[in-house]
Parts: sequence; C-alpha cells; structure tokens
Amino acid sequence: MSNANHTRVVRTIRGMPTSDGAGVRLTRVIGTSELPDLDPFLMLDEFGTDQPEDYLAGFPSHPHRGFETVTYMLDGRMRHKDNHGNEGLLTPGSVQWMTAGRGLVHSEMPEQESGRMRGFQLWVNLPGREKMTAPRYQEFAPERIPTASPVPGVSVKVIAGQVGEVVGPIVQPATDPLYLDIALQPRVRWHYTLPQGHNAFAYVFEGTAQVGEGADARMLATHELGVLGGGALLQLGAGEHGARLLLVAGRPLREPVARHGPFVMNTREQLMQAFVDYQEGRF
Repeated sequence: MSNANHTRVVRTIRGMPTSDGAGVRLTRVIGTSELPDLDPFLMLDEFGTDQPEDYLAGFPSHPHRGFETVTYMLDGRMRHKDNHGNEGLLTPGSVQWMTAGRGLVHSEMPEQESGRMRGFQLWVNLPGREKMTAPRYQEFAPERIPTASPVPGVSVKVIAGQVGEVVGPIVQPATDPLYLDIALQPRVRWHYTLPQGHNAFAYVFEGTAQVGEGADARMLATHELGVLGGGALLQLGAGEHGARLLLVAGRPLREPVARHGPFVMNTREQLMQAFVDYQEGRF
C-alpha cells in the first residue's frame, strides 16, 4: 500500500493556558492565534484539575447563537440549565451535544466542591441555513455510549461516527461528525479509515501516540494536537506507556465565519443582529 493513502500529521499544536467563564482554568487547543479554527471546528478546550479553585466558579449564564457545543466529561459533574427550561447533570463519561441554533442562555456549573474535574468542550459550526434553527440537545449518559474493541489492546468509545459495526449515538447531518475516545495499550497499533473529505485532528490527553506510517510518522506527546491530512488510512501506535486520544473529524462547511465571543454567524450584519436580539431578550 502506498503512503499516498496514509493520513499524516501536517502540523502539531500545543494548547494555551487560559481562563473562561467566571475564572475556570483550562487549556485552549483550537481557537488560538496558532490555530484559530479547523473548519467546521471553532474551538477545543481541555479542562483537567483536582484543584477546586480552578473550576468552582463555573460558567454562569451566557448566551450562544449559530453553532454547537459538545461537552464530554471524563471526571467530575457539571450541571447545565438554560432559559428554555432545560436542565441536566453531566456525570463522568457522559456527553452533551447542544445545538444553540437561533439562541439560548445557559449556565454550566460544577456540582462538586472537591475532587477531579476533567473533560473537553468542542465548538462545531453550523451551516448558514441552520444557524437560526430551534435549540436542541443530544445528551447521553456513559452507558449509552457504545465501546468498540476492534483489535486486542484497543478500546474506542464511539460518541459520533462508526468503528466496525459500532455506531455512535450522536447524529448531525450538516457536518457528519466523527468523535472517538481511543485507548491504546502500550505499543499496540491500530489503523482506521477516516471519512472522505473531512477535516480531522487527533488530540493526545494521556501517554504518547505515533500517527502515520514510515517516514511520515510523527509522535504526539500528551496535550499535543495533530492536524491530519493526506490520505484516509490513519495508522495509530501507542508509546511504551499506552495512549488515550480524541480522534475528531467533520465535513467542512466552507462558509464565511463572522464570530464574536459566543455568537458565530456568516456576516457582520448577522452578528450585530445577534447582539441586539440578545440585549432585547429574544434568545
């Protein structure tokens, strides 16, 4: 098989420490000057701490319009409430895929005062035709997220997309996303075929992982993101301590992006209208 078929790492990014909400400390991996976005992905934040003062202030009420937020909890509990009467508790291993659409105001607050809080929030853009749809939630407890075991030593939580016969519960036709949490035992190798035409990244959050084949192979360290390119066949290999990584892909929208804070639209005019609508209580 020629290397032309193989996926390779075209660039690596390390996250930047930042704070958001009322002072929650986190690492921003997508959405920085180094990697402003990766169409259709607008932002990726990793939060991980056992210091309560890093997360207790939470994310008090704030608005969203024009995109989706994906929250994946690894440890800890986070309660969300919005101004449409929706409320839920995200527990370890659970996922919330929130389509903000035309707008809502919500809060995400820790439900614990000590212990570890760890997880990810990913922002996914919506196409212009869907930016003003009604808000909706796809929320799944850990037992509703299936696990694939494609080869010995490999375990994959399939949040969106497919691994073999195992299909994730999240569906979004606009961007047709793939969202996998992959655990590799030490020195185990696995290959996976990425969806054709999608933009994709791998983010290692435990251990080290080799991405690619032969001369194109690159080692990704903990907290390192690899933007993927080239062919569709992705070769993964774990380092001597194993690896855990997110593999995320989505169909690019190729539309203009006008964004300011929690509003992501196509034009400056739509952005101004979002501020007006929010200030006048129309979310």
